[in-house]
Amino acid sequence: MNLATKYLKLDLKNPLVASASPLSSKIEDIKKLEDAGVSAVVMYSLFEEQITHETYELQYHLTHGTESFAESLTYFPEPEDFVRGPDQYLEHIRKAKMSVKIPIIGSLNGHSAGGWTDYAKKIQEAGADALELNIYFLPTDTKNTGAKIEQTYLDILKLVKSAVKIPVAVKLSPYFSSMANMAKRLDDAGADGLVLFNRFYQPDIDLENLEVVPNVLLSTRFANRLPLRWIGILYGHIKASLAATSGVHEHFDVIKLIMAGADATMLCSALLKNGIPHVSKILKDMETWMEDHEYESLRQMRGSMSHKSVDNPAAFERANYMKALQSYKPG
Repeated sequence: MNLATKYLKLDLKNPLVASASPLSSKIEDIKKLEDAGVSAVVMYSLFEEQITHETYELQYHLTHGTESFAESLTYFPEPEDFVRGPDQYLEHIRKAKMSVKIPIIGSLNGHSAGGWTDYAKKIQEAGADALELNIYFLPTDTKNTGAKIEQTYLDILKLVKSAVKIPVAVKLSPYFSSMANMAKRLDDAGADGLVLFNRFYQPDIDLENLEVVPNVLLSTRFANRLPLRWIGILYGHIKASLAATSGVHEHFDVIKLIMAGADATMLCSALLKNGIPHVSKILKDMETWMEDHEYESLRQMRGSMSHKSVDNPAAFERANYMKALQSYKPG
């Protein structure tokens, strides 16, 4: 049974990729992920705020109080001569590359087209095989237009692409007024892959302490309906690799997403809920299903149930919305 696939120009032994999560923060867990069967690991994210905070802090300590002594202004090298951001993240990538044979994908999480994007080159130099840009942008300014927000995504991508030679994927939110158009523009701007979709962790309110607090809810299987729909629509219309994330819990989730057109499927909640060995179960169940249904490879099924391939493409569109509502019968 051939489960091989290609994602971000990387040859992967199967479509199961461990997405950015705390599981990549320990080298022993990355080794366990490889042993369980994942084909690649996306490192936990390095945040724009971590990099810019350290840069500002360094600038302060190098210049504060030096104005009294002219010679001390040139005693230290300029901040740009120092490594920007947490050295530990780069060292962790180096150690991971030395410890496993599967690809290691770096992850940068940011929201502006600032100097932090230069850090992508350092991640490349640390040995990462590819880079995922997790652009987490929540526009709260009423003066910001949709066009300006979309341009921010494109600017960040172009800056990073100009700095590195390794493949770059963009992890997107689904909240664009024209998702298909935005995907095509990112594709045209050089994105090697699109990861659909980023899950925005929504805040909650602590009623006892009257505080707005962070709240992490792991995904359920039903969360894969959104990436399934859009991967099915985009398949065959863009050159970039398509990866599905959110709601990938069992083998049938993976198979459905591959049939929609995904090149890779990313696991996070399923591993946090069921443990790393769950990967082996998914792979075994995939092989059993494929054998029972006479599939010899993923290539045979990829895109077979996409928008462009099915007899009724309206199933991905508004007609299916109406049909679903009209067919539902209350208990």
